[in-house]
Amino acid sequence: MSGCSLAPKYKQPKAPIPAEWPQGEAYESGQATPRARTVPELSRQEFFADEQLQKIIEIALDNNRDLRLAALNVERARALYGIQRGELFPAVNAAGAGGKQRLSSDLVSPGDPRTREEYSINLGITSWEIDFFGRIRSLKDQALQTYLATEQARRSAQIALMAEVARAYLTLAADRENLKLGQSTLETQQAAYGLVQKRYDVGLATELDLRQAQTPLDAARGDVARYKQMVAQDQNALNLLAGSPVPEDLLPADLNSVIPPKEISPGLSSEALLNRPDIVAAEHRLRGAYAFIGAARAAFFPRISLTTSVGTASDDLSGLFSSGSGTWNFAPQITMPIFDARTWAALRVSKAERKIILTQYEKTIQTAFREVADALAVQGTVDQQVAAQRSLVNAVAETYRLANQRYTRGIDSYLGVLDAQRSLYAAKQGLITIRLAKLANQVRLYAVLGGGGDQPRAHQGGT
Repeated sequence: MSGCSLAPKYKQPKAPIPAEWPQGEAYESGQATPRARTVPELSRQEFFADEQLQKIIEIALDNNRDLRLAALNVERARALYGIQRGELFPAVNAAGAGGKQRLSSDLVSPGDPRTREEYSINLGITSWEIDFFGRIRSLKDQALQTYLATEQARRSAQIALMAEVARAYLTLAADRENLKLGQSTLETQQAAYGLVQKRYDVGLATELDLRQAQTPLDAARGDVARYKQMVAQDQNALNLLAGSPVPEDLLPADLNSVIPPKEISPGLSSEALLNRPDIVAAEHRLRGAYAFIGAARAAFFPRISLTTSVGTASDDLSGLFSSGSGTWNFAPQITMPIFDARTWAALRVSKAERKIILTQYEKTIQTAFREVADALAVQGTVDQQVAAQRSLVNAVAETYRLANQRYTRGIDSYLGVLDAQRSLYAAKQGLITIRLAKLANQVRLYAVLGGGGDQPRAHQGGT
């Protein structure tokens, strides 16, 4: 027994972003190959080719407490939706009573029993509002959209968790590679210092050469200790994300041991962003705001409540289910609003709320577009950076070799060797950083395009 809805008709707003992805020099070299697939075509298991990383992500999806809280919030929102939907139906209550009474012999006629029994049953509906103007239905629709938005928020949390686990895994791999680089550099510096020490002992090197050789040796010792600390902290961060200690055999040895994720394409149109969970959640909240306006408008119309009850009583238990005495009450109640400033204020609040949520929806789309554009800009330039850094490493390595030869022959001081060694060490560290940035950006692009989240479950109860 429901009537019309006073909620305004929903129309999806136009996306406040360009129809196509950014173009220009920063993006041209990052064009995906014909083999690349879009996010909807590539599942999480296919995208992450590294099996060890796949297993850690699955552990995190099962044990991460933040994701567990997001799932519990979904359950709560669904239960609240069920409560609001239940307002559409009458609540039927039943009550039974029975009693015995002992009467004085002075009050009982001869032959009548002194004990009197009485039983009663009442069945009724307590204040059921008949939703002629769609107030309850609008509130139910608002609760439904809140539940659906919460479900999408859970998907967003899952995608964020997946990306953060992958980032932590890659960071651990990079820091372990930096640790290996630091340890090998320390060994090289120890050998170099020993050589200078021997030359100094026989008078072929100055004390300045010896002190200059000691400087990178001490710096290498400090770097080794620092990277040991960073590796331990990276592992702690990964354990926290996973929700339990990650087995050692699942941890990466270095970046070279990591199988890179699959190459992806963003698609031809920026409309692909509209399937991102946070944008879908924002749209559900916008739909809920439309429904709330309907509820606020319905408050200006009469509210009709119905109270009915059926009762029967008997002094014999079997008589309750036969033709015993009974009563039937029917009490409709109509509440007619005359003037209530709070009702007008509620309507103005609902309209302002819709504008606020619309603005948030548009900002969410714009932020998503920016995130994808940034990831595409990195994808378009990072290969050039890697190639340039590799070339720099090779050039500085050759410079270091030549400087070492000139010092050994007594042509130059040890300062040239020291500068070349520092440059080589920094160049190798820079190469590790750029390689990490490339892999991390592949994960980020997949995540900001909405990849990695489970599809939402179909809700019960219709719309």
